[in-house]
Amino acid sequence: MSSSPLISCTNISPNRSSPRNKPIDRITIHCVVGQCTAERIGEIFQNKNRQASCNYGVGKDGRIILVVDEKDRSWCSSSGANDHRAITFEVASDATHPYAVTDAALQATINLCEDICRRHGKTRLLWFGDKDKTLSYSPAPNEMVMTVHRWFAAKACPGDYLYNLHGMIAAEVTKRLSSATTEGVCEMNQEQFDKMFDASMLRYRRSLQDNDCGTWSEAARKFVTENRIFSGGTPGPDGQPNFMWEDLLTREQCAQVLYAFAVKFGLA
Repeated sequence: MSSSPLISCTNISPNRSSPRNKPIDRITIHCVVGQCTAERIGEIFQNKNRQASCNYGVGKDGRIILVVDEKDRSWCSSSGANDHRAITFEVASDATHPYAVTDAALQATINLCEDICRRHGKTRLLWFGDKDKTLSYSPAPNEMVMTVHRWFAAKACPGDYLYNLHGMIAAEVTKRLSSATTEGVCEMNQEQFDKMFDASMLRYRRSLQDNDCGTWSEAARKFVTENRIFSGGTPGPDGQPNFMWEDLLTREQCAQVLYAFAVKFGLA
């Protein structure tokens, strides 16, 4: 299981469970409660007595540190059940309510969410804003859901600033993932398709007007013409019946040809 290519540095915490025991289908964003650097976040979680960690840390300048490999469970959300399923990250924030983060940290957070979803084959990031609905929801294979620390402990985390932006984050990440999967796809309505198809067929029909039949079919063409089974279409430039039909042979037309053959030879 790879780690994000967005990281600037690494400082693996001893506070982790290896390996995680659930597939990854959640993202849990936390606030650090301090405007610190990515390196400082890594240092904080080196303390074994703290009994806490995260998968990634996002510094105030938007730089990202790897703290616990994605294959391992971080000790982050006061819930083993959540952390075994979630990739968690701590974001540098103000130390007081509403625990705002810098624009650089917010953009890095969105980028990291997108990267996580993309590497894990997800095309939708979901935020329901409701604990019971989220925890009872079974994500589809292409979905990742967002959870928050305050659902599992008496904490304000991730702070109201980030909490109130979860809907925007989920929508923006899903938009990026959706636009990536449809890049280069031509959106076309039925009228546009019909016009394009007709133009293509016109070029095709024009290519058949020269009656360029092969010599291999000469005997067959002579047979059906002389026996009035069918005589080809409008004569070509050479005055001969044009057997280069403009359209495909329908079942109705095929039935008529076979019937004419049968009548000619007394079979019907």
